[in-house]
Amino acid sequence: MAVFSYRYDAHLVPGLIENLEPIADGWIAYDDRGSGEIFSSEPARRRALLGAAFEAGADWILAMDPDERLENAVADRIGELTSRSRRVVWGFHTLEMYTPASYRIDGAWGQKMQHRLFHAYHPDRYRSPDLHGAWFPEDLGLKLRDSGLNLYHLKMIEPKRRTARRDLYNHLDPDRLHQDIGYDYLADDSGAVLETIPPGREYFPVHSDDGGLWMADVSTVPRA
Repeated sequence: MAVFSYRYDAHLVPGLIENLEPIADGWIAYDDRGSGEIFSSEPARRRALLGAAFEAGADWILAMDPDERLENAVADRIGELTSRSRRVVWGFHTLEMYTPASYRIDGAWGQKMQHRLFHAYHPDRYRSPDLHGAWFPEDLGLKLRDSGLNLYHLKMIEPKRRTARRDLYNHLDPDRLHQDIGYDYLADDSGAVLETIPPGREYFPVHSDDGGLWMADVSTVPRA
């Protein structure tokens, strides 16, 4: 069962669902468009999704965002991954796209991984910091494993979104309590090295960027 929430990126949901159709048996979405905050509680949204998937009888959960796409090969491997131990969380190499067909690989950019495929559990056990937390608590005793598969993040394609993403997280976490490296690097393109998606590692559907912001614009938020 795939789960995701959407708000500023609602228009990307059809593409995500198309990407997930060969992979997941179904999906559950959290519509956050009614929130009055610029960035609603991430743990609250995740807990709601985990609970809905658990109540629906999901065996495994695949956590996604509307601006993400899994490589096509995941469809061929998903049965193998979910037939193994339930004490495992599968990670995907997370590649920040700078064009619809190429991603950044220099420095930390080529080392990112997100663990998103895990066995369903009761939402009462979920605990997470306000930002950048895992989808599962450490006390579940799950082992982190590398699937060897790619997850493509589309948000960074548009330069103004790199700047907006930096500004949003600096606004939400000004003291860098949730990420030691901080967020300025998100808009720093110096020394960028890009790599084209190799044959056989493509994602579907093909992305055509609309140049939109896809997130809150904190430049319009009055300073305290």
